[in-house]
Amino acid sequence: MRLCMLLPPRPDRRWTVARQMGVTAAIAKLAPDLTGRLPPWNFESLAATLREYRAGGFEVVGLEGDQFDMRRIKLGLPGRDEDIDRYRAMLVNMGRAGVPLLCLNFMVLGWQRSGTAVPGRGGALVTAFRAEEAEALGVTEAGEVSAGRMWENWTYFIRAVAPAAEAAGVRMALHPDDPPVPRLRGVARILTSTEAMARAVAEAASPAVGFTFCQGSIATMGEDVAAAARRFGSAGQIAFVHVRDVRGRADSFVETFPDEGDTDMAAVFRAYAELGLDCPIRPDHAPAMDGDPRHDGPVQGTNVGYEANGMIYTVGYMKGLAQASGITLR
Repeated sequence: MRLCMLLPPRPDRRWTVARQMGVTAAIAKLAPDLTGRLPPWNFESLAATLREYRAGGFEVVGLEGDQFDMRRIKLGLPGRDEDIDRYRAMLVNMGRAGVPLLCLNFMVLGWQRSGTAVPGRGGALVTAFRAEEAEALGVTEAGEVSAGRMWENWTYFIRAVAPAAEAAGVRMALHPDDPPVPRLRGVARILTSTEAMARAVAEAASPAVGFTFCQGSIATMGEDVAAAARRFGSAGQIAFVHVRDVRGRADSFVETFPDEGDTDMAAVFRAYAELGLDCPIRPDHAPAMDGDPRHDGPVQGTNVGYEANGMIYTVGYMKGLAQASGITLR
């Protein structure tokens, strides 16, 4: 499996510690607010940013998240066809530039937490979610959006872009909803179970579309994470793996260090080994440890959960599990 880290487009301490840990592959989000450039539907913009990662010692093996504003696509608003054209252009550019993976989601509100600086083990700071606290904030400007409408919008979108991904040689890896609650502030969430994930990929009807196997999201669904890995891995549908853990379920949970959550992490890595899984794998949300910045307030992309010290801990843990399971991380 290819060990990688989600690294910002502008070098910081995370670039330094990644190199020190032997990580040479990066996952990138290249939205304009992060790069100061056009989104990657513009080839020159994409190529310039990739050159900067290479100069820092990293090969970009995938893009992750919304690379530009996806609200019109996700909500089925006027103008979505123009955005879908841009999305197809981005996939073409990724294939041309040799970036083989795109981790996408269909969350209108993105990943959400009701707390981003909750005391954890030894005073480390973790994120937490309480559904009643989130709902108390009220409906967003998106209004009330039904599950049926979200499914219609997903099918319209994925069937429009999957052929471009196939032609470009790009694997699209669909991330489950985080948290996987059925409704968040008025907007339905549809990717909240392994059955729903299977349906979403089936709607694509394309070998280019698979899963981002996010261990934490699967765990908060109340699913057996190792069993889910075997189900989707044996079907060749796992294109990317996110490693993190939690205590609790979708409507009430805290994130944890990877050795203290609800998941039998060793069993999950043994499942990856048995499957012969060979795809990118990265540490996901990690606690903020002593020396890491404190983040209060709402989640905004990677403003919380990606601190350097927490990543150091998780990468070391992953390397140990991989070695014990017979997995080669390259």
